[in-house]
Amino acid sequence: MSRPFIYGMSVEGELFTDRELETKRLQLNFEHGVNSILISPRRMGKTSLVKKVKSLTESKTLKVVYMDIYKCRTEYEFYEKFASSVIQATSTKMERMVANAKEFLMGVSPKIVVSPEPTTEFSLSLGVNPRVNVPEEILDLPEKIARKRGIQIVVCIDEFQQIGEMPDSLTIQKTIRSVWQHHQHTSYCLFGSKQHLMSNLFYSRNMPFYQFGDMFFLRKIPTEKWVSFILSRFEVAGKSISEGLAGKICSTVENYSAYVQQLAWNVLTATEMEATEQNFREGLEATLAQVAPLFVEQTANLSSLQLNLIRSICSGYHNDFGKHEVTSRFNLGTRSNLPKLKKALKEREIIEETESGLFLSDPLFAVWFKNNMM
Repeated sequence: MSRPFIYGMSVEGELFTDRELETKRLQLNFEHGVNSILISPRRMGKTSLVKKVKSLTESKTLKVVYMDIYKCRTEYEFYEKFASSVIQATSTKMERMVANAKEFLMGVSPKIVVSPEPTTEFSLSLGVNPRVNVPEEILDLPEKIARKRGIQIVVCIDEFQQIGEMPDSLTIQKTIRSVWQHHQHTSYCLFGSKQHLMSNLFYSRNMPFYQFGDMFFLRKIPTEKWVSFILSRFEVAGKSISEGLAGKICSTVENYSAYVQQLAWNVLTATEMEATEQNFREGLEATLAQVAPLFVEQTANLSSLQLNLIRSICSGYHNDFGKHEVTSRFNLGTRSNLPKLKKALKEREIIEETESGLFLSDPLFAVWFKNNMM
């Protein structure tokens, strides 16, 4: 029997809840060759959404390539991942991969290797290198295959913000955009987990990927959708929970998709038959214990002034940090130092700035910080 709640990985099937409008919109983009950009805070289910639409749209005439480039640190590491992923996804049989690589790419040394990824039995190594393979040749690969085979290809790239972190990033972005913008049979779905880096790549007018495609900002799933989902999953497990407690799970983690599933699972495991307030508290304690090592690491190298700014936010202040009552109560230093504090914490994705002011980016971090650092 499958687990009633899943977190820490993409979800699918009956564990994928809501997102009807986003699914329909992204599916239409895939089917009609429209580029898509997904931007949202972490743990909102971007990867699950893309994989859901991938399963709905793939056919003999539409191939969807999915790759995660989080581990790519250089330009040619990206090109290797890009080319091998495209070849694998468009080859119907393993034995055809090597032949297809040689057909569409010059100077590569393709070979099948045992994959280090736990979910994949093997992978394709091409040996892409700058001495032989020019970037434009690699970047044009899906379009060549699509034209030759008479198919449509959608290339989905997770953690795309890594492109912005590479040496000489701006040149790389210009090269990629200059090739991809001419593709007629290939479209792209680009998304990532670092919201401020993704926003910089796609929202800045002076950046190569400005207005590259249909921009999605993934919102939180509404509470009523989550409540009905949680009730149904408890029922699948032979247990029950009230709408009130299900809603409390949602509000505690501010409807962040992965956290809702994680907290709901921990409450479920603490429940005998019907969830109680005590079960909720036990579930929350278990959840905080699971994420505590990450939060300890995040705060370990923060300055006292940065920690004080976080304390002020946790105490309900979101604006006017330069006021004497705020700076004196929380020891934030001089008014001129505030922009540096904000910038440092935003780059670490600990805080985010909205029209309403400064807020902590992670709802569980807020709960943990109040319990341990106030």
